[in-house]
Amino acid sequence: MLLLGRIIGLSATKYGNYYATLAESYAAETRGGESRVDLVVSTSPDDAKCVRAENANVAIIMYPFNINKYKSLLSKDALVIIDAEYVDPEPFKEYRLIALRFSEIAEKNIGTRRVANIVILGKLMRETGMLKLEQVKLALEELIPKNWLNENIKALELGYSIP
Repeated sequence: MLLLGRIIGLSATKYGNYYATLAESYAAETRGGESRVDLVVSTSPDDAKCVRAENANVAIIMYPFNINKYKSLLSKDALVIIDAEYVDPEPFKEYRLIALRFSEIAEKNIGTRRVANIVILGKLMRETGMLKLEQVKLALEELIPKNWLNENIKALELGYSIP
């Protein structure tokens, strides 16, 4: 989640002509603990001054940590993308819901679950049209280690290709 937020934030601000504010929080575990990114992206610098997202238009949920807490932060017409392998879609039925087994899709097509977040990013870009894939790829090139870049670009394109 942390990397996903950074990629979207960099893509939006450096390559997409948006303003953004990002706040991260995470548990002490190296892997597998709760992590959260609040990312506010706007065409106006005044709207991007908020540090915590409230009335969010988009939520990406990969693991079932604090579902009710996060649900309370969503706008009523929010787009919610979940990894249905780990998160029950039922609590999000009243939202615009995309519930796919993103981790499984990543493993089957890329060979690792570690890029499931980037598959989700590709799907998000397709659904929202907020950023072009080329803008996101430029951010990937800046933030992803060279030995993982190819897999991440493939994962982005894979997510974007999901109807």
